Amino acid sequence: MYSALVNKQTKLAVIGLGYVGLPIAVEFARHVSVIGFDINHKRVELMRQHIDPSGELDKEEFEGCDITFTSNPEDLGAASFFIVAVPTPVDPHNVPDLVPVKRASETIAKVLKKGDYIVFESTVYPGCTEEDCLPIIESVSGLKVGEDFKLGYSPERINPGDKQHTLTSIIKVVSGSDDEAAEVIAKTYELVVKAGVHRASSIKVAEAAKIIENTQRDVNIALMNELSIIFDRMGINTYEVLEAAGTKWNFLRFQPGLVGGHCIGVDPYYLTYKAAELGFNSRVILSGRYINDNMGNYVSKKILQHVIATSENVKAAKILFMGATFKENVSDIRNSKVMDVVETLRTYHLQVFVTDPYADKEQLQEEYNCCVISELDDDYDVIIVSVPHDPYRAFDDDYFVSITKPTALIADLKGIYRNKITSRKYWSL
Repeated sequence: MYSALVNKQTKLAVIGLGYVGLPIAVEFARHVSVIGFDINHKRVELMRQHIDPSGELDKEEFEGCDITFTSNPEDLGAASFFIVAVPTPVDPHNVPDLVPVKRASETIAKVLKKGDYIVFESTVYPGCTEEDCLPIIESVSGLKVGEDFKLGYSPERINPGDKQHTLTSIIKVVSGSDDEAAEVIAKTYELVVKAGVHRASSIKVAEAAKIIENTQRDVNIALMNELSIIFDRMGINTYEVLEAAGTKWNFLRFQPGLVGGHCIGVDPYYLTYKAAELGFNSRVILSGRYINDNMGNYVSKKILQHVIATSENVKAAKILFMGATFKENVSDIRNSKVMDVVETLRTYHLQVFVTDPYADKEQLQEEYNCCVISELDDDYDVIIVSVPHDPYRAFDDDYFVSITKPTALIADLKGIYRNKITSRKYWSL
């Protein structure tokens, strides 16, 4: 398989061309012949024009790549090595939604041939690849793993907006259904991952490794959020406390904040769901999730308290959110917890406005019924710096004075203006 790929006697296919799949497809296309598949025809058309709909890749990064973009599943028949990078979200009740990964399994199974390889990168709970996806593949294809095809799992480690920790520079965890599969999969990824690969002992171990990476971060951020609530009642600035504590060599440098996106805010639920299936009810992980999921309500309450205390007409109060994406310097708005705060304040009939230099205006309107403004007024009652985008970091006290009332609050959630705001009331997590 490895030689056939390198010599371009067969093709590698990537199923799902989002913020994970597209960089993988493009990087492999510098070494082997690639088919990039996505069910969204509009996204495929953009990629054919060398445009990344997620905004992660520049146009020139497509140049010199041996890649064909398609939304026709029949085109996948020309491939022998399949990488699945579709989303794995949760439903409104925080139950894992395996529909995308199951449909991808069925799509591949319809074109699967003897000798082919399938590697899943989508984040799932331990056991999902072999217990949920494999039966679909075997049933639809009529082939058997081990005898007819090989299976593997290699968790994605792509961090949106991060130009330093990229696919090629992060150690890749790989695993296979047997030793031969693991070795071929490892060699294939070594074509593009210069940092090297780590061979996990089993598919379940690789799945578990991925799921705890984000669970660990989620729990630690939850601790910081809880401390922030406590310190606020004590009249202590959380970031000053963290700065002091951070002088100790082994202090972990986590910060409070709104935990959204499609990794930290989602992945822990996959682990707790599987644990519950096995008769164990998580306490620490779900406690962390509870705290982080409720930080939007906490921020909303602080904003509302200020408005009530300083405004004669609460419904006339103007609130400006600076930042709508799930984290800084990205355009991705999926599972943005900023929008939780926006929706909550809307229920109190406040005038809520949103600005963001990166977020897609049409997407925000479509998904959240939220209009992004470009021109700002000069009489806001509250400014919520919800996402610390780089363009915001240059703003100073005079700037905020120019767009707010004298009684305004500057709610700097990530503390980027600490000790810089003197003419308006200041608050941070």
